Amino acid sequence: MMSTMSTATSNPEITAELIKNRIAHINWFHQIDLGHGVVTPGDCNSQQKLAGFHLPEDLTGKTFLDIGAWDGFFSFEAERRGANRVLATDSFVWQGNVPGKSKAGFLAARELLNSKVEDMEIEPLAISPETVGTWDVVLFAGVLYHMEHPLLALQKVSSVTKELLIVETATDFEFKRRPAVAFYPGAELALDSTNWFGPNTAALLAMLRHCGFRQLTVVYKKPLLRRIAAAGKYMFRFRQWPWITLQQGRVAVHARR
Repeated sequence: MMSTMSTATSNPEITAELIKNRIAHINWFHQIDLGHGVVTPGDCNSQQKLAGFHLPEDLTGKTFLDIGAWDGFFSFEAERRGANRVLATDSFVWQGNVPGKSKAGFLAARELLNSKVEDMEIEPLAISPETVGTWDVVLFAGVLYHMEHPLLALQKVSSVTKELLIVETATDFEFKRRPAVAFYPGAELALDSTNWFGPNTAALLAMLRHCGFRQLTVVYKKPLLRRIAAAGKYMFRFRQWPWITLQQGRVAVHARR
C-alpha cells in the first residue's frame, strides 16, 4: 500500500480538445473542473456536495486526508484551498467493485490538473496512524453507511484526526429522538446491497462522542421538502412505502476534540 505522487508537468500546449479526448472513455462520478471550460460529466453534483460539507475555506499549511476519494474532487479542492499535503484513499471503487467505475478518473484528473495529491489504496478499517499517519483535517464522506462495522470505522478514522473530522453519511430513523441505527441486510436502501447501516443524527453524534470528540456541529441536514420529494420518487421507482423514505436523509457533521 504505497502512496504515489503525480509526476505530471505543466503543458502550455494543452487544449480543451485534448482534455476532452483524455476523459472521454472514463465513467465519471465527480464533476471536476479541469480548466479550458471542461468539467467532467459525473453523476454527482460535486459543487453542491462541497457546499454541504463546509470545508474550511483556507487550508493553508494543513494536511488533508480524503477517505473514499473516488475521482478525487474533494482531494483536489483541498489542494486548491492551500493544503500542503493531501492524501486520497480508496479501495472499493478503485479496485473496480462498482460497475463501470475505477481509479481511471482520479488518475486522469490528477494528471490534467498537474496535481501533487498522493494516493493510497487502503480499506477504511485498515486506516490507523501506523498505515497512513495523522492528519489535520480528515474527510469521511459517503462511506459510513457502506461499513459493516460503522462504530469501528469511526474509531479508525478518529485515530488519525488531529484537528477536524468531517463526516457525511446517509441517515435513517430521523423521526426518532434517541440514537437509532437501521440495518439493511439486503438492498433495502436505494436497492444497493453495499449499504449496510443508516444511523440517525442522534446516533452519529453519540458515536462521535464515544470516539472522543466533544465539539460537534451539524453543518448540513437534508431538508424535509427534499425528503418528501424523494419519498414520492422512491414510492414509484423502488415501490417503497413513503413513511420509510421520509425518515431517511443525509447529514454532515464537523467533529473536534
